[in-house]
Amino acid sequence: MTRPQEDTIAMRALQGLENGSSSVRLQAALAVGTAPDPRFIDKLVERCAIEPDFYVREMLTWALTRHAPSMTVPKLVGELRSARTQARSQALHTLSKIGDRQAWPAITRALLTDADDEVARSAWRAAVALVPEGEEAELAEVLAAQLGCGGRTTQLSLSRALIALGEVIMPTLRAAMTDVEPRRRQHAIATERLLRDPDAGFELAIEEAKRMVALGRTAQEG
Repeated sequence: MTRPQEDTIAMRALQGLENGSSSVRLQAALAVGTAPDPRFIDKLVERCAIEPDFYVREMLTWALTRHAPSMTVPKLVGELRSARTQARSQALHTLSKIGDRQAWPAITRALLTDADDEVARSAWRAAVALVPEGEEAELAEVLAAQLGCGGRTTQLSLSRALIALGEVIMPTLRAAMTDVEPRRRQHAIATERLLRDPDAGFELAIEEAKRMVALGRTAQEG
């Protein structure tokens, strides 16, 4: 294939990312990821911030993972300062998929405690994927400070993030199990249950934790 032909195909793919049809945008993102080209990166990052369709966003993320991290990561880190919540959330999601730890310093406490649940949840997943060895306990403390906050979906995401850090979370969980706030105690107990029994459902774990808190017991006391 000649270079002019390649350029024409590239331009069509880039134009397709802005098409009014989500199926066309999906195919365009697939085409861009199938034939990675540094010229695509800015447009992919730009579309991540505004793309309304979940499946297209996932394909945009996949397309970005197909490009060199040395070129994509700095662009995505820049998006973490955006005022647009979707830009921050999708950039964090993509960074977690790329898995390049040069992005770790950009996963700030502000992102981990973002007022927008979707941004915070994406930050938790990215942090767990990127945290350097030896810093897991410190991350666990930041995450555990949010035990008991949000709805069930947010709480489940936080539990999963903590559990992904492994046994290092236990000192922090034990402290939360004796917190004066019942919701924090419940969430900590449920998280400990899921750590011990990954097959236990979150709803069941929470309901069990509620009963234990009502009885004034902790997970260690059974």
